[in-house]
Amino acid sequence: MEYVLVRQKVENYRKWKAVFDEHASIREANGCQGAQVFRSGDDPWEVLVLMEWDELEKARKFTQSDELRQAMEQAGVTDKPDIYFLHGV
Repeated sequence: MEYVLVRQKVENYRKWKAVFDEHASIREANGCQGAQVFRSGDDPWEVLVLMEWDELEKARKFTQSDELRQAMEQAGVTDKPDIYFLHGV
């Protein structure tokens, strides 16, 4: 399995989550097989998302897309996310 882990800060979790949920079909159309969302136990404005992808190259392309950048702006992401591309072992 291939995964992408994203760590980001948001200004408002509910606003972020609504945009994230609305964006599900776009992620799926680009190869995302599903996602889990976590909030930091130390910082409620820090969100981590673990997504499963069919191919890492599709995931890399998606993370660099204008479509994702615009969704993140709309969702209120307040910092530059940390993005990790992972192979399941």
